[in-house]
Amino acid sequence: MSAARYLAASIPLRVASSGSSVVLPILAVQRLHDVALGGGLVAVSLAPSLIMAPLVGVALDRARHPRRWVAASGLLTAAAFVLSAFLGSVPLWMIVVALVISGAVSPFFLGGLSSFVTDGMSDERRAYAADALSYNVGGVVGPGLAAIVVSLGAAGGGAFILAGASLIGAVAALGVRMVPRPRSDHGALAAIVAGSRHLLTHRPLAAVTLSGTLAQLGAGALPICALALELQRSGTPERGAWIVTAFAIGSLIGAIIATGRPPRRWRTETVMLVGFAGTGLLTVVAAADLGLPWTIAAIALSGVCTGPSTAAMLLLRKQQSPSVVRSQVFTVGSGLRATAAAVGAALAGLAAGLDAGTLITVIGLIWLASALVMLGYPRGVEPIEG
Repeated sequence: MSAARYLAASIPLRVASSGSSVVLPILAVQRLHDVALGGGLVAVSLAPSLIMAPLVGVALDRARHPRRWVAASGLLTAAAFVLSAFLGSVPLWMIVVALVISGAVSPFFLGGLSSFVTDGMSDERRAYAADALSYNVGGVVGPGLAAIVVSLGAAGGGAFILAGASLIGAVAALGVRMVPRPRSDHGALAAIVAGSRHLLTHRPLAAVTLSGTLAQLGAGALPICALALELQRSGTPERGAWIVTAFAIGSLIGAIIATGRPPRRWRTETVMLVGFAGTGLLTVVAAADLGLPWTIAAIALSGVCTGPSTAAMLLLRKQQSPSVVRSQVFTVGSGLRATAAAVGAALAGLAAGLDAGTLITVIGLIWLASALVMLGYPRGVEPIEG
């Protein structure tokens, strides 16, 4: 029941977050015929998350009722999407302000919510596998649902659907078990300094953070490179969407497998290393010019490997973080991964004129590099208590 309650809250909120990257640009094109504005709206909805992540983490670490913060963030996000649906009819500055606010509070239901997942589920491996499943469902359903709605010429309707998902998640968050953390005697600024110091200097956590951030650099570049690959090989970039979809579905299958049968024979850091390595190797294999079915199959299998490795990454974050800074570790880690994905997409766009097969290979090498980082994870490290 606790897992169901957690997923009932986390999935709708993450569906809304993921779907915005599709709805906002198409709204700008349909209403104002401005592609650049669409990109700008997505940017202002994402940029505040990394800046606000430490503050959000401290707020959750010190909150007496953390689920109220998560619910409030969902309500603010819903309001921002409702206002966005009226793009072209209301002043643009109002929508920009609303999206900045929603971006600023998004760490509450992204990394912040993840930091409480074990409060309602005693099995840590299964709990973080469920959390990884939540992220993957959001990553598949959000853009997919939004794409279906906007394909009917109703981007405004897509914004209302995302607002509804945020509202559902906000209400469901009030039923999720979130145990308040022991309050620190230090002020908020001192708490941010302590959390940042732990994130940077605690070697096991630093390795996990660097590995996870580096992996997301490749994940962010993949959609752009997939479109470029099919543009160069078949002249129809739309076929690249099948490659992106294959990776998303593979990731979802991997997360479902990890939730039902979490790997227990290997140490958690080994699961993360092997998973990222598998994703990298299969992505390199996918770069071979053997036809679209080959590419789709290899990329789908590479996605499957990300399910257990992402769950392992989330679990290691929890195990290597003292409770007084745990939410901060999660929100900052999530913000770094989101930023890395954006940087990866931007770099891929700048390099889109190069051989796309080579770019896909480079993405695979980035995943392999993220796996190699985990070789620096100290052996025999036990979870931090408290």
